[in-house]
Amino acid sequence: MPMILNEEQVMLRDSAKDFCTNNAPITQLRSLRDSSNAEGFDTATWNSMVELGWAGIPFPEEFGGLDFGYKGLGVVTQETGRTLTASPLMASVWAGGSLLNLAGSKDQKAELLPKIAGGELLLALAVEESHRHNPYNIATSASVAGSGYKLDGKKTFVLDGHVANKLMVVARTGGNQSDREGISLFLVDRNAAGVSVERTIMADSRNAANITLSGVAVGADALVGSLGEGAAALDQALDIARIGLAAEMLGGAEECFERTVAYLKEREQFGVPIGSFQALKHRAANMFCELELSKSVVLEALTALDEGRDAAEIGKLASLAKYKVGETFYTVSREGIQMHGGIGMTDEFEIGFFIKRAAVAEITFGDQSYHRNRYGELEGY
Repeated sequence: MPMILNEEQVMLRDSAKDFCTNNAPITQLRSLRDSSNAEGFDTATWNSMVELGWAGIPFPEEFGGLDFGYKGLGVVTQETGRTLTASPLMASVWAGGSLLNLAGSKDQKAELLPKIAGGELLLALAVEESHRHNPYNIATSASVAGSGYKLDGKKTFVLDGHVANKLMVVARTGGNQSDREGISLFLVDRNAAGVSVERTIMADSRNAANITLSGVAVGADALVGSLGEGAAALDQALDIARIGLAAEMLGGAEECFERTVAYLKEREQFGVPIGSFQALKHRAANMFCELELSKSVVLEALTALDEGRDAAEIGKLASLAKYKVGETFYTVSREGIQMHGGIGMTDEFEIGFFIKRAAVAEITFGDQSYHRNRYGELEGY
C-alpha cells in the first residue's frame, strides 16, 4: 500500500477540515471551558460527527462500520486536532472501540460496535492506575463470584470516563501486579452498583475521571477475550490509540505552526515584519522540518495499521509516532508562545490553547521517555 492518501481519503480530509473549521472552532472549546459544560464536549457537534460516519470509520461493515480503515480515521482526527475539537472520538473509537473490535466475541461486537458507530454508546478504556503510563501495573482484581466475577480496584485518568455508558476495565485475574500475564478485560456499566466516578478536568479543558470499583458484580458474558490473556489485545489497542493521538497532535502542531508564521508576517518591529529577522527564520525553518518528519511517521504508522502488519512492527511505529510527534508538538507550541511575545501568554489569544493540549497529550498513552525506552526494547536493545 503506498504511503500516500488516495482520492477518497483526500476528500474525507477536506470535508473534515471544512466541518471542524465551521462547526467546531477553538471558540467552542473556550465556551465549553468557561461554561463548565457537564459533558465536556458539544453534543450537537458530536451527533453531527456521528452522522458523517466518523465514529464507524474503522469498524467492519458487518458490525455497523464503514470499514474505511485507520488512515481514513487518521485524516479526520488530524483535522480535529487543528481546531482542538473535544469529542469522544479518541476514547470511544480509537481506544475503547478498537479494543472491543480486537478482543470481543462476535456477539459482543454485534451488540456494541453498531451502537458505538451510531453514537448510541460511549465506551471508555479504564487501564491506568498511577500518574505514569504503565499498562501492566494492574492491581485492580477480578475474582470469580458465582457464575460471574467481582471487580475491586481504582482507575485514574480514564478519558471521558464520566460520560461513558460502559467501561472497558483492565483487571488482574492472575500473576503479580506488574506481570503481563494474568490480565483480563471486562465490560462494566458505568452506572453499575459499586462503581464510583469522579470527573476531573485537565489543563487542556478535556475530560478524564478517577473511577473506584467496589465489589462490582458482572456476569460471565462481561469477560472480553480469554481469561488472563488480555495483554496482547490491550497492547494492540493501545498502539492503535497512540497512533490516533499522534495524528491529532500532528494536526494541532500544524495549526500552531501556521498561526505562528502568519503572526511573524503581520507583526512589525523597527518598521519591518518580525518574520524577516534571520533568527526567527531559522527557528521557523526548524519547526517546518520537524513537522515534515512527523507527517511521515504518522502516515507510515496509519498505513501499517491498514496493511495489517505484525504487532511488533506496529508497536515500534506507534512508539516512534507518539515520541516524534510529541516532541514536535512540544517544540512548536512553545515556540508559538515565544514568537507571539507577551500576548501569547494571555488567555485572549488562542495560541495558548495549543501548549495546554500538547502537555496533556504528551502524557496520554505514554510520554516521550516511555516510548523511547519501549522502542529500544522492541528493537532488541
